[in-house]
Amino acid sequence: MKRSVIIVAGGSGIRMGGNVPKQFLCLAQKPILMHTIERFYQFDNQMNIIVVLPSAQHDYWRQLCSEYSFDKIDYQLVDGGETRFHSTLNGLTKVPVDGVVAVHDGVRPLVSKETLERCFRTAEQCGAVVPAVLINESIRKIESDGSNNAVDRSLYRLVQTPQVFDAQLLHRAFKQPYNPFFTDDASVVEQMGEKITIVEGNFENIKITRPIDLVLAEAILENTASD
Repeated sequence: MKRSVIIVAGGSGIRMGGNVPKQFLCLAQKPILMHTIERFYQFDNQMNIIVVLPSAQHDYWRQLCSEYSFDKIDYQLVDGGETRFHSTLNGLTKVPVDGVVAVHDGVRPLVSKETLERCFRTAEQCGAVVPAVLINESIRKIESDGSNNAVDRSLYRLVQTPQVFDAQLLHRAFKQPYNPFFTDDASVVEQMGEKITIVEGNFENIKITRPIDLVLAEAILENTASD
């Protein structure tokens, strides 16, 4: 079954405290986005890879690819949209209606092969899959009046990407009008009444959004290399 992935990389880097978009920050001697692309290529070197970047960042990305000799992986570069929803929609124009398609954050470079295998295999059977991990900390719910109360953390999960779908299903879901409620791709599919299946993610699959995340990612990669 044909596999595709839409890698959405539209971050600005504001929370990282710098001017360089976070997907271009250096991690273990090359930009984060390159690590992310390589994870999918190493999992399946026949995968249809689509990278979604704001059009204003295309030239800089090409410059980085030249600088780091990142030219051994075939992928398609697509313009980003106003929101995550619109960026995914743009990426879908390069995805055939048959097979399965993943949507992944460009700044999640540490997704494991095992997580990818679980996501794609389950999507082929169930149609809509998200990886998630347990919440280890206590959590509290903030009410509309400002009060708060403890909730049972066992009832909640932290959702990751890639979120993987039957391609025909995702194409149909993204024909819906945009809704601010759509915080991820699974919420778009769920809006049609479709069931979302949860599979186990990996705790290392962090989204790099703050400086401490970059430090943690460096440590994970260093530890992995020494194993």
